[in-house]
Amino acid sequence: MKTRHFFWRLLTYRPILYLTNLLMWTIVHMIPLLPGLATKAFFDQLEGNITFPYGVWGIVALLISATLARIMFIALGFLTDARFRFRISMLMRRNLLAHVLKQPGARAIPCSPGEGISNFRDDIDQTEEAVSWSVDGLGLAGFAIVASFILISIDAQMTFFVFVPLILVVCTAQFATSRIQKYRAASREATAKVTGSISEMFGNVQAIQVAGAEARIVGRFVKLSDQRRKTMVKDKLITEALSSIFTNSVNLGTGLILILAGYKMRSGAFTVGDLSLFIYYLTFVTQLIGNVGNFMTYYKQMTISFGRLKNMLQGTHASALTKPAYIGIGKDHEKDAEASNYIQNGPINEKNQVEFKPLEHLQTRSLTYRYPETGRGIHNIDLNLTRGSFTVITGMIGSGKTTLVRSLLGLLPAESGEIIWNGQTVSNPADFFVPPHSAYTSQIPRLYSDKLKHNILLGEPETADKLEQSIYTAVMEDDISNLQDGLDTMVGPRGVKLSGGQAQRTATARMLARDAQLYVFDDLSSALDVETERILWERIFSERSDATYLVVSHRKAALTHADHIIVLKDGTIEAEGTVDLLLETSQSFRELWYGENTEQDIITKNHSG
Repeated sequence: MKTRHFFWRLLTYRPILYLTNLLMWTIVHMIPLLPGLATKAFFDQLEGNITFPYGVWGIVALLISATLARIMFIALGFLTDARFRFRISMLMRRNLLAHVLKQPGARAIPCSPGEGISNFRDDIDQTEEAVSWSVDGLGLAGFAIVASFILISIDAQMTFFVFVPLILVVCTAQFATSRIQKYRAASREATAKVTGSISEMFGNVQAIQVAGAEARIVGRFVKLSDQRRKTMVKDKLITEALSSIFTNSVNLGTGLILILAGYKMRSGAFTVGDLSLFIYYLTFVTQLIGNVGNFMTYYKQMTISFGRLKNMLQGTHASALTKPAYIGIGKDHEKDAEASNYIQNGPINEKNQVEFKPLEHLQTRSLTYRYPETGRGIHNIDLNLTRGSFTVITGMIGSGKTTLVRSLLGLLPAESGEIIWNGQTVSNPADFFVPPHSAYTSQIPRLYSDKLKHNILLGEPETADKLEQSIYTAVMEDDISNLQDGLDTMVGPRGVKLSGGQAQRTATARMLARDAQLYVFDDLSSALDVETERILWERIFSERSDATYLVVSHRKAALTHADHIIVLKDGTIEAEGTVDLLLETSQSFRELWYGENTEQDIITKNHSG
């Protein structure tokens, strides 16, 4: 999709609202035609060239009425403009976020989080500005057409010099196109680097402190900020330079009008009323020049923003940005009911997909995923999970354990294979494997800089029994009692104020606060001591015995509770069975079982395949 097509789709998103907005601003810009003629009549009457029926005071009343009417339409114009421009920005942000949420977790965005934030904020703001300025350009174009007919009827030569500045502006803006795009692209890229650096710093506070790298990190941030300052200054400079040209070109037109008017008034072919009309209209031609110039500048800058937004879509057609959807305001059509339900109740099964019943049997057939960079991953994995079972996936580092569970859950896009829930194929696992179907705790818990309670609930309604039960099952009751603010303790960015074990158990409590049929743990207990892990599993088994569990672990506490163990090696299933069977038949499992407490295992136990 080209920029002009994208722009047109935005204009026609709410056509009636846009046309209403255009009408309001066209009237605002057309009303000055009347005061201009009234001013001409005023001076012509003073010269005795005409006699106005209602006298001078009639002209004054006409001028006041036109001014009041223009003020009223400006107020209405601001209302229609705000209603339209914020709707299109909300639509684009909603659609872009919906696209990101539908992507597999590992490929949600093709850039850093900081750059993604810049896309959501700056690039959509830039697009919104271009659309908003279009109504001023079109409205003033109507004024220019009517005014030109009036002025040509008075003096064609003078009229030409009134519009000379407009010609200069258009030529200047076209000449500056490449520079505008170059500097806007550079400023956006520099801004993304700064926001990305901030995100990285907040996410790695503990690592920076341990490494004593504060000075180096601050130095890098200062350097990135300085680069951003330079690119932003260049971008702002060319924008202001064009604005200056747009404004001062009118002074040239005014000077030419005064010079020509002097010669024409000597011969009696030009009156004071004619001069006042030209000067009065020239004021609004100034607005036309400025608005046309601003619109052209914003449109060129929008081209860069549109390219960055298309990059966020990762190959999806750009029309996805402007697809009509529910944005939370107004009375939308019935076709928006599905989106409204999504907002209120969470993800739903994709269209035309039958409703899935509670889990009885989950299978994968030939599930395959390879990382594009290395070619490593999992190959032809067949899993069979039954309701109430406890299955452990184990293996050496790099064997593909985490890749397997992430591919199953849709966090990585499987290249081939099937996922079958109760005999029915799950065609969109990323949407399907969420509560109440499943709940997941990743290898590295994702916590937010918020209260501990909010990190556990994460939007769930606060029910005392459910919250307390989840905390108890996750073996967190003693930890919370020892925290100064209890559940109201701020955990810091990514939970840096908690120990590794506390962070993992917080993630566990979050998962258990959501009733699910399948619970997936990725190396949950790697930071827990043996006794805490034992208590954790015992409480989970006693209170959620009817649920199904899929656990990535090499720890004996999990392995001894397993109904079934799958041993991965180089991305394939090397062996499977119970502990006793695997100790007899699998060398890889014996190495894991007897080498669990070796020094090397302690060093690497926080990592996974």
